[in-house]
Amino acid sequence: MKRFKKEGGEGQEPTKAELAVLQVLWQQGPSTVRIVHDALNEGKEAAQYTTTLKLMQLMTEKGMLSRDESSMKHIYRAALEERGTKGQLLNRVIDTLYHGSVGNMMVALLGNEKTCEKDLQQLRELLDKMEKVDEQGKVDKLGKAEKKK
Repeated sequence: MKRFKKEGGEGQEPTKAELAVLQVLWQQGPSTVRIVHDALNEGKEAAQYTTTLKLMQLMTEKGMLSRDESSMKHIYRAALEERGTKGQLLNRVIDTLYHGSVGNMMVALLGNEKTCEKDLQQLRELLDKMEKVDEQGKVDKLGKAEKKK
């Protein structure tokens, strides 16, 4: 899988509609247009099936999706890596809205009305993991011990 590249690179940053399709494929795995279309339209005013089909065809041309045409029903897969794509989008948000400061972004997120107690508990647990030092090495940003060489 690949990540999208910034302007002038290999691909383009996914649009909001393209991200919605990618989210469905990342969550549900390889799927037909019908499955993606139905997932996108749950609880919303339905878009036309042909709109979803065309969007997924264009995404395939851009290299964001791959298509298996070996059976009558074409199966689409996300060609972009979820973690890398989200990471690059997050970096763009941090750079654009928070002048490159993760701290400023975290303060804004924690003060947001959508932040719930469960989110705060997960953050506390992550911070605790990051602070622990393994006797064999130091701890990286994800709380994983790095082995000393």
